[in-house]
Amino acid sequence: MAGKEKTRKTPRAGLNGSVVFGSRIARLIFASNLAGLAILIVGAMFLNEMRAGFVVSKKQDLVAQAQIFTSLLGDDATTPQPALDIDAARQTIVRLNLPERVRARIYLPDGEMVGDSFYLSERVDIDALPPLREPGRVARWGRNLSEWAAHVFGPIMPRRSSDAVRTQTFEEEFDTAVEGGEAASQRFNDRGQRIISVSMPIQRVSAVVGVLTLESSDIDEIIRAERAALLPFIGVAVLVAFITSVLLTLGIARPLRRLAVAADRIRAGASERINVPALSSRKDEIGDLATSMQGMTEALIERIQANEQFAADVAHELKNPLTSIRSAIETLESVKENPELTGKLRGVIAQDVKRLDRLITDISNASRLEAEMTRVPNEQIDIARFVRDVVSTYDSLAIDEGAVTVSFHDATMGGRLLVQGREGPLGQVIRNLIDNARSFSPPGAVVEVTLDQTNDGPQTIARIKVEDSGPGVPPDKLETIFSRFYTDRPKGTAFGNNSGLGLSIVKQIIATHRGKVWAENRDGGGARFCVDLPAI
Repeated sequence: MAGKEKTRKTPRAGLNGSVVFGSRIARLIFASNLAGLAILIVGAMFLNEMRAGFVVSKKQDLVAQAQIFTSLLGDDATTPQPALDIDAARQTIVRLNLPERVRARIYLPDGEMVGDSFYLSERVDIDALPPLREPGRVARWGRNLSEWAAHVFGPIMPRRSSDAVRTQTFEEEFDTAVEGGEAASQRFNDRGQRIISVSMPIQRVSAVVGVLTLESSDIDEIIRAERAALLPFIGVAVLVAFITSVLLTLGIARPLRRLAVAADRIRAGASERINVPALSSRKDEIGDLATSMQGMTEALIERIQANEQFAADVAHELKNPLTSIRSAIETLESVKENPELTGKLRGVIAQDVKRLDRLITDISNASRLEAEMTRVPNEQIDIARFVRDVVSTYDSLAIDEGAVTVSFHDATMGGRLLVQGREGPLGQVIRNLIDNARSFSPPGAVVEVTLDQTNDGPQTIARIKVEDSGPGVPPDKLETIFSRFYTDRPKGTAFGNNSGLGLSIVKQIIATHRGKVWAENRDGGGARFCVDLPAI
């Protein structure tokens, strides 16, 4: 059989039959980019939920306290007129012993403030006012980001309807309380602090004799504490982003850079191989790329070496007949007086010219073969009909006495075998084998072409056999005969009718059709050439 073909690792399927998330690298990129963002979103939503819950809880606490205090004030600090007893109201505020960050104020219905726990208590808070200044770029950026986040995530955040604390002015809050309602709001005081305020009417029976306002100013401290609580989430997110970036660099960018450097070295002639075994063993697209690049460079190098060898062989084969022609011409000048020798020399020249013509034609066909194989599309071929049509082109030889004829036998018993291929190159294969067999056959012999069906495991194989009755092939030359320019012919066969390229072209065409070709000797004498093509 023919020499064993080199096998290469076949890369796994690419994106043709898979979605984006079928790619391991794509999954890695998506997971790594979303991990840090997910941590920030979960942390921010958790802290925002906690902050909103705290504000509502603070409001409810102040409402409960205000209800108790207004009830006390209504009982102890009002007169039957009805009216508010200002001194009694002030004494009640002093006895309440309010927390440090809670401030109580008492207003008359006309808006006059008559009591303030900050002034009536014995505690004096000394705190310098911060200087007035425009908010910085970071503060403005943070505010814009907060507004954007509220706009984007607001629709998906839970709402508390009536429990939510609205933002309104003290005047609006006071007007609601004077009319007998309960009002709560959040706003900034004159010191720039965020406060939660609750205002309730002080009533004598059903008459509003005053308004009690409770304010809590510890919200900023809670917010700062929550922001500090957010820092670990941010730190973890940054760390995750950094780690994933390093992993992506080491796992994707660096291997790709190694492949690019290796390709540049080959282009510059500093290396002949892409040597990246660590990348080829990877089970992802990077490994597929490394394997494909290795196979591509090996194929290119083999092609370059084959072209160099082909050029050397062409030069050698052309030199032989040219040397013979030149020698014959030089001898012809000196033997003009001998007609018999002159005729022999002219015959030698004619034979060598014929050999040159055949050689140049076959070289041209071989050089065009590769381009034709890439340009001509594959098609389904009924191999029995196709081989019969090629063999029928030799029917005209039957009228010549002593000519070598060609016969065809279909051993598939009418089975319709289809192969995927190109009619032009496959026709050249069959003609080359038939012409080769005819050149070795004695006059009047028959070259037998047979189509048979066999199997290679589960694969159905169409086998074409071309048999002659010539001297056969030396056992040690059964593989060598498929080499380029092999012309070692047995004694007695015609010389100069073959260039030595026919069988090498056959092997090249069959290899591109994922088949195989080999030669063997028949038991009764002669040679048999077999071609296997995978059937559909």
